[in-house]
Amino acid sequence: MFFKKKETKKENTFLTNIAALLIHAAKIDEHFSEKEEYIIKKFLLELGAEKENLDLLIENSKRIEEQSNHILDFTKEIKNMDDNKKIKIIETLWRVIYSNKDEDMYESNLMRRLSGLLYVDSKTMGDIKKKVKNEYI
Repeated sequence: MFFKKKETKKENTFLTNIAALLIHAAKIDEHFSEKEEYIIKKFLLELGAEKENLDLLIENSKRIEEQSNHILDFTKEIKNMDDNKKIKIIETLWRVIYSNKDEDMYESNLMRRLSGLLYVDSKTMGDIKKKVKNEYI
């Protein structure tokens, strides 16, 4: 768990940004499935989100994602995290992408951009992708 059980305002903003980034990845292929939402919710709970506030967190994150023009809004804090936490977020991004057993060019492009924005080298990104892809295919 990344945070203590009670979320502070800063932690809530952080969780909202992570959720918005995951939702962006889910919606980039123009189909946001229940399976993708389940993966996102499960991960947010692992990060310390409160179960009773989870639906509200998702709704707020959807609204923020729809209003944003830049993924930079969602990656600012993530890029400064330690590598283990970043890897968990990237794994979840790949799980969202591969939840439908496929990766399209928009999803590939998003992950290439995130690799640079989050300061994750291409080998590490490729290793994470391969690991998650093997879970789904």
